[in-house]
Amino acid sequence: MNALISVSDKTNIVEFAQALDNLGIRLISTGGTAKLLADKGLPVTEVAALTGFPEMLDGRVKTLHPKVHGGLLARRDLPEHMAALKAYAIDTIDLLVVNLYPFESTVAKADCTLDEAIENIDIGGPAMVRSAAKNWKDVGVLTDASQYPQVLAELTVDGSLSQSTKFALAVAAFNRISQYDGAISTYLSSLNFEEGNNKPTLQMFPDQSSAQFVKLQDLRYGENPHQHAAFYRDMHPAPGSLVMAEQMQGKELSYNNIADADAAWECVKSFDADKDGAACVIVKHANPCGVALGADAVEAYSKAFQTDPTSAFGGIIALNCLLDERAALQISKQFVEVLIAPDYTPEALAVFKTKVNVRILKIALPAGGASDWDNGRNAVDVKRVGSGLLMQTADNHQLKLADLKVVTQLKPTPEQLQDLLFAWKIGKFVKSNAIVFCKAGMTMGVGAGQMSRLDSARIASIKAQAAGLSLAGTAVASDAFFPFRDGLDVVVDAGASCIIQPGGSMRDQEVIDAANERGVAMVFSGVRHFRH
Repeated sequence: MNALISVSDKTNIVEFAQALDNLGIRLISTGGTAKLLADKGLPVTEVAALTGFPEMLDGRVKTLHPKVHGGLLARRDLPEHMAALKAYAIDTIDLLVVNLYPFESTVAKADCTLDEAIENIDIGGPAMVRSAAKNWKDVGVLTDASQYPQVLAELTVDGSLSQSTKFALAVAAFNRISQYDGAISTYLSSLNFEEGNNKPTLQMFPDQSSAQFVKLQDLRYGENPHQHAAFYRDMHPAPGSLVMAEQMQGKELSYNNIADADAAWECVKSFDADKDGAACVIVKHANPCGVALGADAVEAYSKAFQTDPTSAFGGIIALNCLLDERAALQISKQFVEVLIAPDYTPEALAVFKTKVNVRILKIALPAGGASDWDNGRNAVDVKRVGSGLLMQTADNHQLKLADLKVVTQLKPTPEQLQDLLFAWKIGKFVKSNAIVFCKAGMTMGVGAGQMSRLDSARIASIKAQAAGLSLAGTAVASDAFFPFRDGLDVVVDAGASCIIQPGGSMRDQEVIDAANERGVAMVFSGVRHFRH
């Protein structure tokens, strides 16, 4: 058996090659890989010696030769193929170990030049991988160091690779080539090429998009039982994102569980436990129905639950802090579909052992604080439309106290300013039209997804009343401007004492005059947060 090894990433390659040599497999290699293996005392045949042709053009041409591709592509079951190999003294290559030039990591560097990008486009590697993968029945092709242990184990026990293993390796190989070519296409399609400029600027949106996703699991069904569905993750997921979750217990996640869990997790991540305190977000049908801050998990949850106990039934609960036994005991009193936290105490997990259907997810928060977590979310949001795709930069804007513009005679107090920022942060995650009443780090009423902003305001008031909460003295956030004064009148009638909205309407002055007339404070954020 012959193995050709040519790797850019040399992780574990020496140990793997040593194991192959111990199994009596002949090693063939190229350039730096061959030198590394020879330096470690391994018997290795240089590709140049195999082909009888030296590497040339700074290594651009070394494996593009019939003695390589003939050895990879020849079908062992076709006598004419084997006769051709014999006639031209070509040996079969039974195992190919290749990983590609680091194009993705090269172009990810801020100072990457066009020349550097081009030089990191691999030619011979993908060509060999495609040849080996096409001839998968006869050739095992490895494209990642994570595959080494399984292949070694099978070779050690059976002396060869099974057809199922070789097919799986071939699929992985074609997937890797697709990812690689997609990265090259996307990068080059993003360039604003300028004659003589070796560091061209990049467009935000490439002329051709080649996003790659890996399936995590098939789902029982989609939003409804008659729809089919699956769950995929980005090729390079951001730390702390939902796709990185570890499921500790519970039933399989459904399509709606995943969508709602993502909404809850992204919202709760916007609060930094070290700076803001413990935060709890309860989501139902992709909208936060209760959000609160507290000294610990149990206080944050208890306050969030008060906002809308009816909607919280069967909801998704997310916390930004350790979930302990006290909080677990409180949460276990309600029906919850999914529970998410960065960590759990053993006692907290024990509380839910008898509630076997509760899906418990653990997601480690990345370092850097909430501002970095928010910026680390998807850089681009996408939405499918008929035979097309809408792409936009993600709504990662973070409003600061200094950004607020007070537009009324009455100025907000320091406490009101904090409530306004809290309400604004939550409003970003509520479906438009969004109205959010808050007070003392707790949502008091949430109106979401209505065709009229007036209706959202009325619904928020109705929900607060149903929950037995007073809206007197609350802060209100509106995700977009009030086009008329009637919206402001509705929230003030409900009890609001201060309001945050983007501003920017042709009737801003009418709304400002109404706020002054009603004796409430109002600030403009200058930013809109539609969430359709």
